[in-house]
Amino acid sequence: MSSLPVNTVILGDAVQEMNQLPAKSVDLIFADPPYNLQLKEELRRPDLSKVDAVNDEWDQFDNFTAYDRFTFEWLTASRRVLKDDGALWVIGSYHNIYRVGKILQDLGFWILNEIVWIKINPMPNFRGVRFTNAHETLIWAKKSENSKYTINYHAMKPFNEGKQMRSDWTLHICKGKERVRFNGEKVHSAQKPEALLYRVLLSSTHPGELVLDPFFGTGTTGVVAKRLHRNWIGIEQEPQYVQAARERLGETQNEPYDRDIFDLRDKKRLAPRVPFPRLVENNLIQPGQMLYFQKDTNRAAAVRPNGTLQYQDFVGSIHQTAKHIQNGRSTNGWQHWYYQDEKGELQEIDRLREQIRKEMGWETR
Repeated sequence: MSSLPVNTVILGDAVQEMNQLPAKSVDLIFADPPYNLQLKEELRRPDLSKVDAVNDEWDQFDNFTAYDRFTFEWLTASRRVLKDDGALWVIGSYHNIYRVGKILQDLGFWILNEIVWIKINPMPNFRGVRFTNAHETLIWAKKSENSKYTINYHAMKPFNEGKQMRSDWTLHICKGKERVRFNGEKVHSAQKPEALLYRVLLSSTHPGELVLDPFFGTGTTGVVAKRLHRNWIGIEQEPQYVQAARERLGETQNEPYDRDIFDLRDKKRLAPRVPFPRLVENNLIQPGQMLYFQKDTNRAAAVRPNGTLQYQDFVGSIHQTAKHIQNGRSTNGWQHWYYQDEKGELQEIDRLREQIRKEMGWETR
């Protein structure tokens, strides 16, 4: 395969098809491999009706050794196609996730988080001999310890009422019109909800990046990637799933791309650095002027001509002085020092840094 088959569903074996892709060509992999549930017989409810469980041939392995070999092969192929700063998500249950995690670490991946998908409406344990299995586990790992992976940290806060995003995600299982059916029957027994993939892709990719799903199923990863303006490649070995995925993707619509809307990167973090002394030399802050820590007029520091601050007997940068005031706790001085404007009101010095960026044409878009 000479070029990347971007935004394409490939019918074929995951390992064989990944090995034909160019090395280091993919930004992110989301993998929903067979769980090896080891179901020996049909599951039935107390009224003897059949449970629509995962008993497909693709989920059946002779033993743990065979499953481990399969896992090693697809993870090895995944590692080859990932960019050096790429990352991988893999989802599983207690049947397989511990085995996957061990092999993943053996291959050199570096685990970032374990995410627990807590199901709002899980299937009960009909026999009443175990606790209801009400969650699945996702492992998020970067390619190596030194990989500079993507995390849209601030963009995910709204999902947790403005607070740092947690590792427990409470979501419905796939249901309603989202469930792909044919003649009233489920097409795929393990279809994942779009909301789950939405969080995965929004948190760890940027628009235009390439996401690979080597166990594509009915195409949930592609559908969400399309909605978020990410590129994608899907590999699936079951023809009926490929057909369903292609139809589903053909019906998926998205809004026209607008960088200001869809690119959720923290623009302040990406903006060019402006040292505090530049505010002094550009006459935005005067030598000898007082700055106030967290608007507290009792904790004032004088600006020296070279942009350092004098606070009592301590001299240091805006960051060092803030750290000193807080007894050694690292602090971003831009967010804690205030100056007095012409009206006598206290303003954050970060406003002046943004003014410098605008004047220099350094605004981040």
